[in-house]
Amino acid sequence: MPPCRGETRLPSLAAVRGLLALVALTLLLGLAPALAGGATPAAAATPAPTATAGAEEGETITVRVRTGDREDVEGAEVTATGPDGTEVTGTTDDGGAVRLVVPAPGTYSVGIDPESLTGPAEGLLPQANPVERSVTSGSANPVVFQLTEEGAQEASGGGITAERVAQLLASGLRFGLIIALAAIGLSMIFGTTGLTNFAHGELITFGAISTYFLNAVAGLPFLVAAPLAVVLSGLFGFLNDRVVWRPLRRRGTGLVAMMIVSIGLALFLRYLYLYVFGGSTQTYADYQGQRGLDLGLFTLRPIDLFSMGLAVVVLVAVGLALVRTRLGKATRAVSDNPALASASGIDVDKVIRTVWVVGAALAGLAGVLLGLAQQVQYQMGFQVLLLVFAAVTLGGLGTAFGAMFGAIVVGIFLEVSTLVVPTELRNVGALLVLILILLVRPQGILGRASRIG
Repeated sequence: MPPCRGETRLPSLAAVRGLLALVALTLLLGLAPALAGGATPAAAATPAPTATAGAEEGETITVRVRTGDREDVEGAEVTATGPDGTEVTGTTDDGGAVRLVVPAPGTYSVGIDPESLTGPAEGLLPQANPVERSVTSGSANPVVFQLTEEGAQEASGGGITAERVAQLLASGLRFGLIIALAAIGLSMIFGTTGLTNFAHGELITFGAISTYFLNAVAGLPFLVAAPLAVVLSGLFGFLNDRVVWRPLRRRGTGLVAMMIVSIGLALFLRYLYLYVFGGSTQTYADYQGQRGLDLGLFTLRPIDLFSMGLAVVVLVAVGLALVRTRLGKATRAVSDNPALASASGIDVDKVIRTVWVVGAALAGLAGVLLGLAQQVQYQMGFQVLLLVFAAVTLGGLGTAFGAMFGAIVVGIFLEVSTLVVPTELRNVGALLVLILILLVRPQGILGRASRIG
């Protein structure tokens, strides 16, 4: 007979918080050299030709620079810095492209010299400069810089102004709504099964990669590819439960052991994505380079407004379904007490199966929208997984509405914190706030305190 949920949830919660603390500590230690200013001195710059760089031995980074109006930028000086400090520099041609030949695979920092931007690109900058690129053998390793006024404002620091605060609030709300979709799915799965699913980030990635292949490769319009990708994500969640998690539940596997299985599954799926999708960053074929709409104090692209509106509609629909529908009430009953729900005639396995489908579909939708806001790559879900966990923990483990609230708080704080801390440290600030809140209210903002023992 499987162990009672009440007996196993405590070790699971302790393990989750312990792992979150370990990851946060690792992140802080990794940033220590940067904070101390101990960067490795760069070697002498080696210029790289644009058209003939392929004649040299090494790996290629293909860089393209363009404005938000999709106008190619000529004469931009681009530099790739390797892990050992070696620099390779090139200048974009009239097509806005340059090929940099680097000596070996690895992680490179690719950036643009702002002083080299002239003409229509003068005064503009990408929002991230430089960017980290994982260079692999046999790939073009593309990097696309889109120059915007928002990027220039962020790079200049700009001081704390009403316009900048409003822009960061809008960007934070957009990001918070996206991770809320993933967080509510993760929270529903945890609430009904007690499983802390570290493979949830790969469900996010699955939605983005599926949309990319349907849109950019198969040629389907984005508005057709995105719903299909969400459906495929739901089916993928069903297969996850049917092949992996239901057999483990029936064998009475402990929650800590299942959590470790989820870590292994996450690694397997991540490297499967790397094999199928490749290590390069890609974009959807549609809605790239849209001009932002001036909305007074802030600017957002039409596709960003659509993403935010869609996320709000979906979150409200899920919330109403949990409160008012028969299946939603059954889900809440299973989350509160699976044994009592089963004794009351509720098909617990059916509820869990449905939760997996819905949770994976929501994660897939989050991946679709995240691919619109950023770019698509094989580990994009893993990169936001810690923030999703922070949102769920902040709102209250196992509470769907708490996950929504926690995600919006995390998203807004993440962006607004860049007013006073460097952009590279914004995740650290969010985690510190999470720790402080949990010290005061361990059950989360909307969670209910419970007595154990």
